[in-house]
Amino acid sequence: MMTRMPELSRRALLGLGVGAVGACALGVGGVGTAPAAAAPTYSGGMFVSAARGGIPTNWAIARPPGQTAPLRPIIALHGKDQSAAGVMAGGVEQGLAQAVAAGVPPVAVVAVDGGGSYWHKRASGEDAGAMVLDELIPMLATQEIDTSRVAFLGWSMGGYGALLLGSRLGPGRTAAICAVSPALWTSPGAAAPYAFDGPEDYEAHSVWGRPEFASIPIRIDCGDADPFAEATRQFIAQLPNPPAGGFSPGGHDAGYWSSQLPAELAWIAPLLVA
Repeated sequence: MMTRMPELSRRALLGLGVGAVGACALGVGGVGTAPAAAAPTYSGGMFVSAARGGIPTNWAIARPPGQTAPLRPIIALHGKDQSAAGVMAGGVEQGLAQAVAAGVPPVAVVAVDGGGSYWHKRASGEDAGAMVLDELIPMLATQEIDTSRVAFLGWSMGGYGALLLGSRLGPGRTAAICAVSPALWTSPGAAAPYAFDGPEDYEAHSVWGRPEFASIPIRIDCGDADPFAEATRQFIAQLPNPPAGGFSPGGHDAGYWSSQLPAELAWIAPLLVA
């Protein structure tokens, strides 16, 4: 479960439209064009997801201030029992602004409702992973977002999801994956009963031994006291390349996740814009 990070500010999602902002305006007399208006630092909306069985699905985008050109996105995947609003309520908008002001290349952070189905197709028919890859990412192109390359960032259930969806999208499109306190189990029998529909589902959506990880930059952060720490150590050991990040004091909680976010944004952004 991903609890909310310490709150810096909160924007209600109600009433936010889905139209792109910032079209160029003609100058007086039609001579020349005025500079493009900066995109809002926060926008959001909703679509009905066919991949999730017709469930209304909220999304939100945070951008640094003053951006007029399309930005590449970090797709931020929430943990169990969380939502797009829960991700953004922790101060992503302000943290992104501070990071860019400190010299981090400008990128967007995108969050979306994924339910509790562990970002893959379930026996119920719900497929939050397909929602991200086949519905959300194409929709972002209508929001002045450059989807030619994307990065994935996720916490707990979302950390597992970042690894799964980043590998599925592949190195041609996935610039980087950052898995924070990822919900990993070393065998089907060890997995939580709600995470998979059984051993076959576990094997079909395993992130262990995926060849794509040889060609995608990966960062893994985990607290020493996290209940997933041992499985995460084993996962790191079998990766083809040593990941960035590492272990540090902390648990499976908002305080730890908040403390890691500045370094994670600073690591992801240059890879995403390269």
